[in-house]
Amino acid sequence: MEKQFTHIESGRARMIDISGKTDIARLARAAGEIVLSGETLEKIKTGDVEKGNVLATARVAAVLAIKKTPEIIPMCHQIPITAIDVDFDIGEGMISAVVEVRTFGKTGVEMEALTGVSAALLTIWDMVKSAEKDESGNYPHTSIKNIRVLEKLKG
Repeated sequence: MEKQFTHIESGRARMIDISGKTDIARLARAAGEIVLSGETLEKIKTGDVEKGNVLATARVAAVLAIKKTPEIIPMCHQIPITAIDVDFDIGEGMISAVVEVRTFGKTGVEMEALTGVSAALLTIWDMVKSAEKDESGNYPHTSIKNIRVLEKLKG
């Protein structure tokens, strides 16, 4: 059955004017998980992944992605990032990532936190994909899920 698509075009796209807002302290925390096989998780724990230290690389990827968020998400403002924390927890069948971003500015940092989590989880997948592939080269059990904002604070 052929799918039908409707093209919708809005009249314009614009960045919101934040010039009248006051600079204040802002924080956002985001999280997400990647589902991996037990064998892959053990390789990560023991440092036996061919591409190197998975979590250290994912942490750097998160930081870089946070700094580049306005280049990736068109309507995000360039804002000064004052702090970034990236934490991982290896659980039963998955790795959880939590990213916290802070700024002192006119707009929030939830998109930066979400971008950081996404990049961290994608980097983990990239680094372990050879261990996660099945015989046909697919990833039947690997997935990224539950990317969400945990907390957004200002003031």
